[in-house]
Amino acid sequence: MFQTTRRRLAIWYTTVTAIVLLMFAIGMYIYVRGTLIERIDDTLNHVVEVVSRSISIERVQTPGVNGELQINVGASFQDNSDRIDDDRIDLEVFNLSGKLLWSTLKEPLDLPVWIDLDGSTVRVGNNAMGQNQRILRQITAPISSIDGRLAGFLRVSHPWFEVTKPTELLTIDLTIGICLVLTSVAAIGWLLSGIAIEPVKASYQQLKQFTADASHELRNPIATIQTNVQVALGEEPLAPQQRQQLQTIERLTRRLGKLVDDLLFLARQDSSTLTPQFCPVPLDALLMETIEEQQLAAAARGIALTLEIVDPIVSAEDKDIDAFSILGDWDRLARLFTNLLTNAIQYTPPQDTHSGFSAMDRSEIKVQLKQIFRQNTAYLQVKVSDTGIGIPDTALPHLFDRFYRVDPARTATASDVSSGSGLGLAIVQSIVASHQGELSIESQVNVGTTVTAIFKAVAIRSS
Repeated sequence: MFQTTRRRLAIWYTTVTAIVLLMFAIGMYIYVRGTLIERIDDTLNHVVEVVSRSISIERVQTPGVNGELQINVGASFQDNSDRIDDDRIDLEVFNLSGKLLWSTLKEPLDLPVWIDLDGSTVRVGNNAMGQNQRILRQITAPISSIDGRLAGFLRVSHPWFEVTKPTELLTIDLTIGICLVLTSVAAIGWLLSGIAIEPVKASYQQLKQFTADASHELRNPIATIQTNVQVALGEEPLAPQQRQQLQTIERLTRRLGKLVDDLLFLARQDSSTLTPQFCPVPLDALLMETIEEQQLAAAARGIALTLEIVDPIVSAEDKDIDAFSILGDWDRLARLFTNLLTNAIQYTPPQDTHSGFSAMDRSEIKVQLKQIFRQNTAYLQVKVSDTGIGIPDTALPHLFDRFYRVDPARTATASDVSSGSGLGLAIVQSIVASHQGELSIESQVNVGTTVTAIFKAVAIRSS
């Protein structure tokens, strides 16, 4: 229990830290990427400003053309025959009609010309699959004369890898850093959760030890009281009022003795001082014995208690194998099924008070033993079904909590409902868990309840 709590605390520490680190990493990535793009745009704007100042603009010396301006490429730029590399800033100059006049690119870009002073990211290349494409950051600015007249356009391109390369490196660094930090946080969280839970664990151990000691010490006085009351009841003569008082004391003492036994069992189970004696146990024989012990109590309430053993699936060569055996502790398993049958009898109305319930016309409890298979592995399934008052859906998740009891006002039709201590199903769950089994409960109010226990079968050859 404490290991589970410690594990959950460590997981919560790590999860919260992971969320915080992830938010930080995303914020850092967005900030760095935005900063790089802003720096590139600043560089492009600066290049546009410098190059625009150096461009020579002259009037067109053509007869019949008045006042048109043109860019003198030869006077403005040097020859672009010698290419240095692919990571420099490239320039393109266009006339008013968008015709390329001069470029530093090996091949002209097949892109339309439009004024874009804020910058845009474009992909260029001829591969339809998107391979070997270049990604560029571009700014396109107008070229104007001194008097403000438009003469052409200047497009400046910057390679995009100067954004992608740093951001990819940043992503790798952040991923490695987050993994290292989370590993450290998980280890530290496990250590701190262990330190934090240690006082709680010590207090819980003291409480369990006190419960075990108190239960053990109470057994003898309770047994003595019960014996003396039974002796007193056997004496004659007794006044009716005295006999009734002694019977009440005897009944309450018996109930208290059962509560002390349950507390002692759970305390020893929690502290692992009660070691189960595992050996092959034939479930069919155990169920027969348990049902025989409970037949009298069921018959006294007019309840039919039956056992159904479904024939197992056994091959011809395995006919001498006992298919209904599990590895377990006979006494504990007997206590498990006794508790289940006691609950079923207690919360199933007698035959004469069963009217108004929609399940069946009679009060009955059915126990079924069946062999099932999961991934070619044999298991034994035991179902205890009754036609009792049922359990509301809101109570089902809490049935295995110690001292939990469904609202007594709702179960007023049950027999001696106040006699329950709320420990029966907790003991059942503890025993099933110690046998590595599974336990589930299905119930419907005024219809009935079915408790299912599943254990792994063992192959035992009949002698």
